[in-house]
Amino acid sequence: MAFEIDAKDLHYRELNKLIRRAVAQGEKELVIRNVNGQRYLAAGVSAEVKIDVYGTPGLDLGAFMRGPEIRVHGNTQDGAGNTMDDGKIIVEGMAGDVVGYAMRGGKIHVASDVGYRVGIHMKAYMDKVPVIIIGGKAGDFLGEYMAGGIIILLGINSRYPERPIAGIFLGTGMHGGVIYIRGGIPESQLGRALQIEPIDEEDRHQLEHYLEEYCRDFGYDLKEVLAEDFVKVRPTTHRPYGKLYAY
Repeated sequence: MAFEIDAKDLHYRELNKLIRRAVAQGEKELVIRNVNGQRYLAAGVSAEVKIDVYGTPGLDLGAFMRGPEIRVHGNTQDGAGNTMDDGKIIVEGMAGDVVGYAMRGGKIHVASDVGYRVGIHMKAYMDKVPVIIIGGKAGDFLGEYMAGGIIILLGINSRYPERPIAGIFLGTGMHGGVIYIRGGIPESQLGRALQIEPIDEEDRHQLEHYLEEYCRDFGYDLKEVLAEDFVKVRPTTHRPYGKLYAY
């Protein structure tokens, strides 16, 4: 049976103390109810624990975490997965700005839309490859300064059908990693020194691998998700602004 915490009227410091205490006592499943903007939930937690969050968590959900699996039954505010090292965050609704900032490992699955500067400064090291999958659409500067990892943008579950799949300046300063986009994107929306390419067989296998888990999380049909063509966006050089200030 899961260990339950009622977050109603709790300050975020008090709520986080209760979470850490439960994890230290060996609890493997936590249910947190009535969350209303409390920040830093499960930040820095290094344990294999499942956490179900009911309500709307505040800034930096799962920041610096290493191991937990967090499922948000709703939306979440900015900074989810900030510098997370491992684990998984599942958001059944929308997520805010700077999701996955400087993310170094683990996975973030968002069912619907995300805000601005998602995946900024993502990086990969050795066998750690961070992955962000977005079911809806993204704001400006997706993948800004991205140094590694994978972003998959689907555009299939958006609250804003009139908007393009991503905002402007996608991948600005990007010098590593790859962004996969279902259905494609105009070159006019990209940052400098990027190229749009059709996916190859290796890309297709990679997409199937990551999207299979994503579809399980939300009950989507993998064949329907893969029915549309994907393109990949990646940098033409690992130093796109290397001579920006050179004389």
